[in-house]
Amino acid sequence: MRLEFVICFVIIALDQISKLIVSSLLLPYEMFEVIPGFFRIHYILNPGAAFGIFAYQRPVLIFVTVAVLVLIAANYSRLTSEIKTKSPVLFYSLMMVVGGAIGNFIDRVRFGYVVDFLDFKIYPAIFNIADVAIVVGGLVFAISFIVQNREDKTDIPKIF
Repeated sequence: MRLEFVICFVIIALDQISKLIVSSLLLPYEMFEVIPGFFRIHYILNPGAAFGIFAYQRPVLIFVTVAVLVLIAANYSRLTSEIKTKSPVLFYSLMMVVGGAIGNFIDRVRFGYVVDFLDFKIYPAIFNIADVAIVVGGLVFAISFIVQNREDKTDIPKIF
């Protein structure tokens, strides 16, 4: 099996299993302290995107997710032949974003909201495994892209 599919599958599986566990153990908006004053599990039903933006805009959020996934799928052969070869970090970080997007997409389609539960009190938002994959994948992607552009301006891979 190709590594990019394993990355996506593992992220989706961890995301969906963790959401299932939280939703089976807690009632919506219920919480429990894991590390007092620092980290808690706080079961939230988020009808929007990050920080609750675009709340109750399910069709828009589904459309944007599908559009991005179709764009990536349509360019998959070029992504694997050009970007994966020249910059595996760039490619696999994009696959982390895809896995996270699919994890949250599943929730939006099934429930109309996304299950969030990771609550670090020092951070102003509650999030989930898919969100972590999207943010970490996006940051690694951006840093890798910037570093690669500085190192070799003549051979910059085109993303799309």
